[in-house]
Amino acid sequence: MESTVETGFRKWIIAVTVIVCSLLELIDTSIVNVAITQLMGNLGATLSEVSWVIASYGIANVIIVPMTGWLSAQFGRKNYFAASVVLFTVASFLCGSSTSIWELVFFRFIQGIGGGALLATSQTILYETFPPNQKGLASALYGMGVLMGPTLGPTIGGYLIDDYSWPYIFYVNIPVGIAATVLTLMYIKNPPYMTGNRTPASQVDWLGIGLLVAGVGSLQLVLEQGEREDWFSSPFITVFAIVAAVGIVGFIWRELTAKLPIVDLRVLKNRNLAVGTLFSFILGFGLFASVFIVPVFVQSILGFTALQTGLMLIPGAIATGFMMPIVGTMIQKGISQKYMIAVGFVIFFVFTYWVYSIITPQAGESDFFFPLILRGVGLGLLFVPVTTFSLSTLKGRDIAAGAGLTAMVRQLGGSFGVAIVSSFIASKAFVHRSDLLRNISIYDLSVQDRLKSLQQGFMQNSGDAVKSQNQAYKALDLMITKQSYILTYMDTFLILGVFFLLCIPLVFLIRKGAAGNKVDLSAVH
Repeated sequence: MESTVETGFRKWIIAVTVIVCSLLELIDTSIVNVAITQLMGNLGATLSEVSWVIASYGIANVIIVPMTGWLSAQFGRKNYFAASVVLFTVASFLCGSSTSIWELVFFRFIQGIGGGALLATSQTILYETFPPNQKGLASALYGMGVLMGPTLGPTIGGYLIDDYSWPYIFYVNIPVGIAATVLTLMYIKNPPYMTGNRTPASQVDWLGIGLLVAGVGSLQLVLEQGEREDWFSSPFITVFAIVAAVGIVGFIWRELTAKLPIVDLRVLKNRNLAVGTLFSFILGFGLFASVFIVPVFVQSILGFTALQTGLMLIPGAIATGFMMPIVGTMIQKGISQKYMIAVGFVIFFVFTYWVYSIITPQAGESDFFFPLILRGVGLGLLFVPVTTFSLSTLKGRDIAAGAGLTAMVRQLGGSFGVAIVSSFIASKAFVHRSDLLRNISIYDLSVQDRLKSLQQGFMQNSGDAVKSQNQAYKALDLMITKQSYILTYMDTFLILGVFFLLCIPLVFLIRKGAAGNKVDLSAVH
């Protein structure tokens, strides 16, 4: 049987194809965020309804990703990958052509099924295309798509919304999807171990599929919608939280006892993969929480537009892309992943503490330039080592299972990060506002002077003393609210930094590879 390892031109064509596909999938996780206002206006939807456009994509992603190994074996990796690209492309067209919000939600779910398959399968294809001594490079190339996608999404989305209209955030996928389909059919091969490996319909783990959909899908829904629904004060969230708990426990039991599990959790007996899965959760938490909080801060507090925000994030994304091949080369030379991951955590702490120290109502784009570049460097030092040692000692079909698990856990880590940060900001801002109000008295001379100054400013425009006084009170209230949020964002960045410092001791869970400090990359065939 022919090997899937490629050299020369074919290797790089395959690499470009799968990287672009994974990049498209991750761009689409965040590209809709900047189109919320346009979707509300053009489709007559409420903010709550539009939030389902974002949530449905994430739910579909997290359901399909762990099943990619099994689905690849069922239909052949080449066929499955090509079908996923086609599904993603067709769904993109249907999303852009939607005439109602719930039609868009449905097609986004379909798009998420196709996109989720691209993410995990791309990683597996890269690992089996590159020779054993270039697995670090394969991880670096894959990481460029994974880490740059969420950053590029708002930038591309902001440009398309400003210059065109909301359907183009979906239509932009179509020409790339067509090209990727053609290249997939021409160059990607099925691995030998998948030949004749199809499971008969009567032996398919239907119960496992059902429990996966119920458990992981409900958990993602709770994390996506919890903040909007006020968490467990909502019967809706409470019911789905119970479904998530029962479904996940049942899923784990089923997959550990089934003869032909839909997701082979027994692969976690591999220590490298088990530890790598833990680090994938932490990486997802940090990546998505930080890429969420910075845009929210600059847009809600500093008044940046979506395009300004996206452009501000680009240098950091470039820094990440620049670091990827460097880190891949360092791994090939045998530099310990422990050290790189520990340094990555320290860099993330420095990034968060730096932002904590500079955020003020007067902060501008230039203030965030170097901190975001530092964040990009830190992500490079974290992602490539984690991905490489997670899969480095797996063989054959276990690579696909491991890639699916780490991708799912990274996605869930991101959802946990965004959900926790959102809830913390909402509750902590209320606490800071209460504290500030307790220290402000109408009888304080400085407060009276401030109100008088504000009132005089408004008087120049309206000439109405009573109206100007009311406007002055409202302006002071807005200042207090803004200050409470600034203090909250400072707390959030500091806590995120401490979280990463506390993760440093976890690097001691990483065992040395077969060649001293060097992870045994030759185990992958």
